[in-house]
Amino acid sequence: MGAASSSDDLAFAIRDLRKVYVTGAGEVHALRGVDLDIRRGEMIVLLGPSGSGKSTLLNILGGLDRASSGSVKFHGRELTEASDRGLTAYRRDSVGFIFQFFNLVPSLTARENVALITEIARAPMAPEEALQRVGLSDRLDHFPAQLSGGQQQRVAVARAIAKRPEILLCDEPTGSLDSESGVQVLEALVGVTRDVGATTMIVSHNAGIAAMADRVIRFRDGRITEVVENAAKLAPREMQW
Repeated sequence: MGAASSSDDLAFAIRDLRKVYVTGAGEVHALRGVDLDIRRGEMIVLLGPSGSGKSTLLNILGGLDRASSGSVKFHGRELTEASDRGLTAYRRDSVGFIFQFFNLVPSLTARENVALITEIARAPMAPEEALQRVGLSDRLDHFPAQLSGGQQQRVAVARAIAKRPEILLCDEPTGSLDSESGVQVLEALVGVTRDVGATTMIVSHNAGIAAMADRVIRFRDGRITEVVENAAKLAPREMQW
């Protein structure tokens, strides 16, 4: 689990986490007893093949799914026992999500897409500030169709960080982008993680991005197979894709 941390330093304390999906063909064991501590402000990259459990873990940590058994504590508070209302409040107040596909509303401008979040958040930054942080101050009033794929994903990053989330969860955020657009999105993620102090977790099939993380966690068959601490991190433009 990496270096030992005091409970005050932890964003998440995960113990014996298991997730079983029941399908017509039987049971699918997506997580098989995961133990992990995630430090506040840490940037983690989760690597592994499809079906290895990465996205399932992300969804449970984000309050989008529930574990079958085990414990997840967020800042010392047990998430696995939270009510549906409690999980909704947790997602709204504490978690920013970024997915592979941008999920922008086509009929709204970049500014308006970000405002969808800022209008319901507790203490948000202005949409203009969030877009400035990802380098899109000159695209505030552009619609998604007027933006490149990389720019649309940066709008999605701005939307996620506008609520000043404590946790930023990214599921294949560069998966549908060319390398240059991907670098720009990763640069935005590095900058906003630092600026808002978020704990950031990035799921990827691309092992090349591992060098930007504080720690790299490899999954296979629902289990953690390796945890590597990067002694020195690389900037996104320094990495080999």
